[in-house]
Amino acid sequence: MLRAGAAGAAALGLSSCARWGFASETPQLKFWNMPWGGTTFNPLDRQITTGFDGSPPATYQVIQWANFVPTFTSAVASRTGPAVSSGGGTQAFQFEDQGAIAYADDLIAGWESNGLAEDFLPGLLETMRVPNGYAAVPYNLDMRVLWYNQRLLEEAGAAPPTDWPSYLEACAALKEMDVYGYGTGTGAGAFTGTHALVCWMINNGGGLFNENQEPDLVTPQNIEAMEFVLEMVEQGYVDPRSPSYSADNVQSQWEARAFGMGFEGGGLANNIGGQIKEELAVLSPLTSPSGEKGALFFPNNIMMYTDTPSQAASEEFVTYYYENMAPLWTEQTGIGLPPLTSITQTDGFRADQNAVKIIEEWQPIARTWAAPGGDALFVGVTAADGTPAMTSFAQTILSGRTDAESALTQFQRDLESTLIS
Repeated sequence: MLRAGAAGAAALGLSSCARWGFASETPQLKFWNMPWGGTTFNPLDRQITTGFDGSPPATYQVIQWANFVPTFTSAVASRTGPAVSSGGGTQAFQFEDQGAIAYADDLIAGWESNGLAEDFLPGLLETMRVPNGYAAVPYNLDMRVLWYNQRLLEEAGAAPPTDWPSYLEACAALKEMDVYGYGTGTGAGAFTGTHALVCWMINNGGGLFNENQEPDLVTPQNIEAMEFVLEMVEQGYVDPRSPSYSADNVQSQWEARAFGMGFEGGGLANNIGGQIKEELAVLSPLTSPSGEKGALFFPNNIMMYTDTPSQAASEEFVTYYYENMAPLWTEQTGIGLPPLTSITQTDGFRADQNAVKIIEEWQPIARTWAAPGGDALFVGVTAADGTPAMTSFAQTILSGRTDAESALTQFQRDLESTLIS
């Protein structure tokens, strides 16, 4: 599609300036960002962006999540896209594979000289490295962590769990109150339900890909993890309607106090709000039977493109943006967790104790889709991220209509088939 779009532009005789939509005497550096937070996020983000006093000046455009993939794909193909953007968590690796990404190696080298590189939370920058260089830089972290309703566990007489056996004990106590101890869903938009299964695998030292970046699912660690989930399904700790629950259904169940525990994003309490917000708290990471701790996370990122008025200007803008983006977190705009240690130390960020706990306890043990073979992302992870193969696997597990090894074997075949095609 990218090749076809570029060929179409060439056939129309578009000049470089025309492709970018500016006259030759007034170039602009286009920054496209997503609606990462609440209603205050994009206005503040626009203000930060347009405060850039470099040359050329930066312009700002919000790209909505609905249909964002074809929006970026067609823009990059026709060479009318941004110089810098955020986007989907694996987007940079798709465009890098197609030759559309400007590597961030020189940018990061500059940050190593001025100290900014050292400000990133441990291990984050390396998640962006591909064989040819850095495809992007980490921007905001979308964590998957275990939440629990403090009031419900207290009423059930259960202590916050610390390992898998005590998690089952808490589930049993909640069941006596007609509350589901493993709240989840895998219907429309409920991606945390599929992500949660990978969290259990990673928590036990497993995951989806080996060190050669190949699907490797039928392992003792993954089998044990899925047997644990299947046990919760069999015991009635999982809502039987979970395979069809949409993201809205899942949130409604948390609001109705029908869910007592479960893996969700780091913003669950703030998203629900009201009285329930005060009842929800983040658990400490569980110790698995293998003695491991871990969960899945998504290092959303900022990427630069080869089509730019000036690569030097792109790098200057990204440096400016990172040096000035702290208010997006300190002013509670609802964006995910910050990538910079300095932001996590501010009073504005530390006012949210759940966010502090996630950064201090979950971020150090979190892994990407590439686990257990590594943490550096690559184009192959897109075979699992929000795909029919992942959804089918999750719905099969949560329905209880399988055994762990059979489900993992089929999931392996589906991933391999997707990668080949």
